[in-house]
Amino acid sequence: MNAVLPRFLKLSYRKEPIVSILITMGIVDALIGGLDDSWSLFIVGLGTTGISLTWRWWRAQQRQPLQEEPVAQQQQYYLPPQPSSSTSTLPMLSIPKKKPPRS
Repeated sequence: MNAVLPRFLKLSYRKEPIVSILITMGIVDALIGGLDDSWSLFIVGLGTTGISLTWRWWRAQQRQPLQEEPVAQQQQYYLPPQPSSSTSTLPMLSIPKKKPPRS
């Protein structure tokens, strides 16, 4: 549990930082209001958290999953197959000597 919560919070803050901040503010307000018997702050905190969660859910519903197109299973090789004895080797590259500039 201890390792899951920080990972979830980091992922959440990276995806939607504004909504995550509003949720955090609402939870803190609700905790302070509930512990301090300030019911107006408690209700404001619950309202902020509820509206933020609703907004997040609504935006998640608007995102439509991308439909993956079937890709032809064509294998692409980056290296040629194992060299056989009939394959010629590559020629050695040489750097041409530079000619001195003409004056």
